[in-house]
Amino acid sequence: MNNFWDSNIWSLLLLTAVLFLSMLFSHALKNKIPFLNKSLMPASVLGGIIILVFTTIYKLITKEAFFDLEMFSITTKDGNIMAGTSILEIITYHALAIGFIAMSLKSNKKTQGKKRTAEVFNTGVTTVTTYLIQVILGLVITIIFAPQIKGMIEASGILLAFGYGQGTGQALNYGLKYQQNYGFTNGSNFGLAIAALGFLSASIGGVVCLNILKFRGKIKKETITQKEKLALNDYQGNNEIPVNASIDKSTIQIAIVLLVYVATYVVMKLLGNLVGDGLKSTIFGFNFLIGTLLAIFVKTVHKSLRKYNYVKRDHINDFMMNRISGIAFDVMIVAGVAAIDLENIRAYWHVLAIMGIVGAAATYAYIYIVSKFLFKDYQYEQFFAMYGMLTGTASTGVILLREIDPNFETPAADNLVYQNLPAIVLGFPIMLLADYAPQSRQAAFITLAIVVGLLAVLLVVLFRSKIFRRKAKN
Repeated sequence: MNNFWDSNIWSLLLLTAVLFLSMLFSHALKNKIPFLNKSLMPASVLGGIIILVFTTIYKLITKEAFFDLEMFSITTKDGNIMAGTSILEIITYHALAIGFIAMSLKSNKKTQGKKRTAEVFNTGVTTVTTYLIQVILGLVITIIFAPQIKGMIEASGILLAFGYGQGTGQALNYGLKYQQNYGFTNGSNFGLAIAALGFLSASIGGVVCLNILKFRGKIKKETITQKEKLALNDYQGNNEIPVNASIDKSTIQIAIVLLVYVATYVVMKLLGNLVGDGLKSTIFGFNFLIGTLLAIFVKTVHKSLRKYNYVKRDHINDFMMNRISGIAFDVMIVAGVAAIDLENIRAYWHVLAIMGIVGAAATYAYIYIVSKFLFKDYQYEQFFAMYGMLTGTASTGVILLREIDPNFETPAADNLVYQNLPAIVLGFPIMLLADYAPQSRQAAFITLAIVVGLLAVLLVVLFRSKIFRRKAKN
């Protein structure tokens, strides 16, 4: 039995408090320092960097990892000690799935007209083709450097797509998987470092792009002059359950999200038992994807029950689901960046630098070209939304978009939301290849060839209107 003063009782609370304290501190810095405010860097990223700097200095002085202190650690039943760094990785893993579940439970308005449907589909294809480009570049770089660096595997280049294209959670998932199953030394730290470089590319690089295009007269940078005001409809939709009843409305939202996540665990557990230990880590690595699919199923069932009047009122509130996903992603980002140990990736720093620069440049160039040819009516709005998302997260893309489209008058923001379904369907083979590639050096080369072929096919699909219209004219 633990005493109330034991570290096991307080360690998780203390660790979480450090994360939130860093975000509060970074938020204050952004408000006080003009450079940070103009950088558009999310407070969660800045908070993670602040913790990273502090823990690095602490380790240089004391020769001990800050999060390995007893106050942040948990002693398990078998007597082993789980350090705070491992707990941070666990937080990142769960926060990713919780954020996706909350986003998927929101009610989405149907897109109208063939043009908008095509634009949403094209956005999803753009997302997947960007992943493929990042995979190709990452694999080429690590195939070259892996034989020269002890502990690195050729397939580690795939983490460029997960770190840039999908963010901290997936970069950690696959980095840890490569570390545990395929001998990639410090793979989890490598994945987290790639994701951190992606956020820097989005927040700092995005601002540089904004100012260059503004200087050239290509865009007009706008700001929100009036304080954002939320009407009652933002909090309370039509025919929803009341805010205050026998149970608080926010409690119901949290309960729904957590119940979907528990159902996700049950499904993963059953699938893991069916496929055996060999693929169990793969199944549990897809926690966010399985959670998303179950959330869509729950939302569909709830709509059907409402339609036939079996359920009298709506129980899911979009505003609160936005808040839950926002908190989950903030925690995921700050925990992911804070979990990086710079000493553990010292041997990879030049590979990380090359991958970071090449990944940012290629993503910028490709998204710019696609936006120019396929989204002419709102070229720059689409570009900044997609560039921010495909080097950081969807929230980073929205932050950049707000600089030139503060009221979301263009469809760019909607494209980020609705593109998820085609992106998941078309992008699923990448996840299967990511599990195959680390099996051997030959597997990495085969994966590279397959990805090049997939990219060629999807580029034809993406630019179909240009290619086949040109053939028809000829």
